[in-house]
Amino acid sequence: MFAIATRNFVEEVDDEGSLIPVTSLNDNIALLTVVVKHKRFWFWQKPKYLPTDFDLNDILREDTPIKPVVIKTDFIKYSGKFGDKMQGTMGADLAKNNVSLQGEDSSKLQSSFGSLKKQEVDMQKLLQDSKDRVLDMSHCLIQQTKEKRRRVFGIVKERIVTSQPCSVIEEVQQGGQCGGNLSICCPSMTKVLLKENASLSKDSDVTLEIPTHTTIAYGLIELQIKHDGQFELCVISDTDGGFEEVDGPIRQKELPRVSGAPARSSENCLQRELEQLSDHFQLLSALPASTRSALLQQIKKLLQDQTAICALEDVLDQMCQDKTPAPGDFKTTESQKQNIQAILALLEQTSQEGPTQSTSVLTALHLLTSALDEMTHDCLAVLEMCCSPAVLKTLELLVQHASGNGELPLSKEALSALTEGIYEKTEHLFASCKVSLKRDGDMVKTEINKQPGNLPLVLCIVIRSLASLAHCV
Repeated sequence: MFAIATRNFVEEVDDEGSLIPVTSLNDNIALLTVVVKHKRFWFWQKPKYLPTDFDLNDILREDTPIKPVVIKTDFIKYSGKFGDKMQGTMGADLAKNNVSLQGEDSSKLQSSFGSLKKQEVDMQKLLQDSKDRVLDMSHCLIQQTKEKRRRVFGIVKERIVTSQPCSVIEEVQQGGQCGGNLSICCPSMTKVLLKENASLSKDSDVTLEIPTHTTIAYGLIELQIKHDGQFELCVISDTDGGFEEVDGPIRQKELPRVSGAPARSSENCLQRELEQLSDHFQLLSALPASTRSALLQQIKKLLQDQTAICALEDVLDQMCQDKTPAPGDFKTTESQKQNIQAILALLEQTSQEGPTQSTSVLTALHLLTSALDEMTHDCLAVLEMCCSPAVLKTLELLVQHASGNGELPLSKEALSALTEGIYEKTEHLFASCKVSLKRDGDMVKTEINKQPGNLPLVLCIVIRSLASLAHCV
């Protein structure tokens, strides 16, 4: 809840910038706090940031601490409300019985952070104070971080803090109604009777009171660390930090070539990158129909909750590194845990066809969940509404043409699936991923915006993967 609120905040105020949302109220983020940056499995994934209990002074060799000069300024006054609403109706006449079912779910997340302050380290003073200083390479934090590849040290150079008590409020409403009469008698003599106008509802309201001086976002400066403990601050944004190998230069953060993870090409060619991933989409579509249908339904449930998606991505990431996650690693609610375990059980079924098949499906599912983890809450809500096979088939055609000539004449089948309401949602989904849609009669034109980053690729991966699961379902 707090993590979603801070993530929404960063997406609104600094989507293309350097601010990192705080994910837990337990994280004590102060200026000069050491944060471990973890490069992810796929090159297009945003890094993960792991705040530590240490600051820069804790890992310096000398005893004289660095006392940063702090610049304090007003930032913005922020209040945001995010939500989605789903409705459904079903009616049926069964001989002497008739029944109508209605359901409605809605959720709202309101963040009122109030007037926010920005605290920044004076970089000129920090550069002077850190010159000729040396890190204690025997410190346990440095030793443990060096052992793991794709890990980089950063220190907090700026943070956004609350200046007054504030709150995050989540409201969830679930309701259903049943009209008419329906009685069911089963062989075991259990009788279910739904009387006219029966209703069921469940509401929950949760409020987090956040105290003054709570950090909700922060910025980092990375460190280039030599094997003898000397280090440099990466003051230029495109300069990467890392550890120097004993017999070589500073370790680069580029990912090792893993199956299906294309290296970023200089042309950033979307079509070429999707072609390199096509084996994963084909693998999903080749699964048994029952497995594909079950996976699609379980993943559709995940779209309601970013926290569950993040948890599943963490579990699959560990499995891709040949690690066995413990049940305690699921930092989720009981229902989310059951959803994740159901997906892992379906993955386990594929092992009956051989270990190679199971490993390949694992990578394909990790590809999908990693892409979902890059999407906003708003995008996930739209995706959930578009998860029918007919709509996914049309969306798949749209992303294929987005990476090609950009124009798609719609068939009668596609036109019927792409109703006005669905088209509006699709247009919003694509726009959120830096792809514009323009419809003229039965022709739809797709165009990738300037400086889109990896968002168009993420969109294509998600839709191609979900459509592969929906084939012939």
